[in-house]
Amino acid sequence: MPDHQPLAETMRWDSRPTLSLKERDRRWGGLQRLMTERGLDAIIVGSFRGRELYECYLVDDYLDSVVVLPQSGDAVLLTISTGRVSRVAESQRHGVEPWVTDIRMGARGSDTADLLKELGLAKGKIGVVGFGPTAPGEMDGLIPLGFWRGLTSVVAESNLVDFTQDFTDFVLVKSEEELQLLRYAAFVSEAACETMLEVCRSGVSEAEAYAEILCTIHRHACDVRYPYMSFQSGPDNISWGAPRWLFRAETPRILQRGDLVQAEIHTCYGGQEAQVQMSVALDPVDEEIRRCEEVAHASYEAGLDAVFPGVRFVDVVEAMEKPIMAAGCWSKTPLLHTLTFGSTGFTPVNREQLVGTREEWLEVEKEPGVRRPELELKTGMGLELEPNACLGMKRVNIGAAVVVTETGYEELNHLPTRVNHVVC
Repeated sequence: MPDHQPLAETMRWDSRPTLSLKERDRRWGGLQRLMTERGLDAIIVGSFRGRELYECYLVDDYLDSVVVLPQSGDAVLLTISTGRVSRVAESQRHGVEPWVTDIRMGARGSDTADLLKELGLAKGKIGVVGFGPTAPGEMDGLIPLGFWRGLTSVVAESNLVDFTQDFTDFVLVKSEEELQLLRYAAFVSEAACETMLEVCRSGVSEAEAYAEILCTIHRHACDVRYPYMSFQSGPDNISWGAPRWLFRAETPRILQRGDLVQAEIHTCYGGQEAQVQMSVALDPVDEEIRRCEEVAHASYEAGLDAVFPGVRFVDVVEAMEKPIMAAGCWSKTPLLHTLTFGSTGFTPVNREQLVGTREEWLEVEKEPGVRRPELELKTGMGLELEPNACLGMKRVNIGAAVVVTETGYEELNHLPTRVNHVVC
């Protein structure tokens, strides 16, 4: 059951939260206790330009860096340029204290190896964050071959162990300070949805709508993570992802009556991503879209009812799957995933209807399932409920973030949890 009303009705723009040094100590101390349990002397965490930017979690910053956190003591940050560090100093001039004071130039594997040698850990047992999978599309991990060669030129490969899942599972459970950041990101997502609802009209370019939505996000000191924003339009557009015209020379589509305009918005604030799936129908839309809308909303509600600490991730997926299966719909994208990389849940139901369609070669042979189905939901975890119901080539996707609470869930958004209709 919900703890309180949706976030957008309770938060103000002037309540933008920040993280304290107490939160830094919670993260470092918790990971160091986990390292002690695993018998590790240190961990190495780098972003390597991956989607989740894992080193940011240790330093509350993004500096194109590698961070070494020893089993006791403070983290050391290795970065690629002096310009990154000058930005830290500028913030410090304005009263914002950095989480890390020991900052070094050079973030290659050999630099990291030299630091471990300096710390007396060249022969220690070192956990490495960055082996696969680390995010969707990063099944083989992030660690560059050159970095690995430089690191293992000093540290024996047998002394390096995979700490990736330990690290990402630790990140999954959020503190109250982190939840405040997530709530603010969700608040900005709600504002972005309001902008989308206002701007999507017949005759408007996809590019104009996309730009206005991002403007709202950036105006309120948030950013977006890849794929930035999935944005698709049309009466039967089954595709998903960032608009094609962002990456190649294609002309943005002009919105028309009868379209369903859909976006997956990846609003990020202080490292916390509050994702939403917003849908705007430019009426009149056809009956199949209306039917998919009903089914997607029923799946969302079923997912909410299933969220409770102690249940398995797959239990929520199966609850969301039931209305889709009963209605004869299929789903192209996940029904559910954790906020930050952990578990993801697809459903394989009703794909036989795709025989003879333009999607048959892509989908019929596919066996979608659930990654880490046994993951136990815990108080403080963030989930993205994002049901999508498809009939043939018609698709409706809605959804938003929720937080697992002691009594059930806290729902973070309102507008994107249903299709919003506009009369053009």
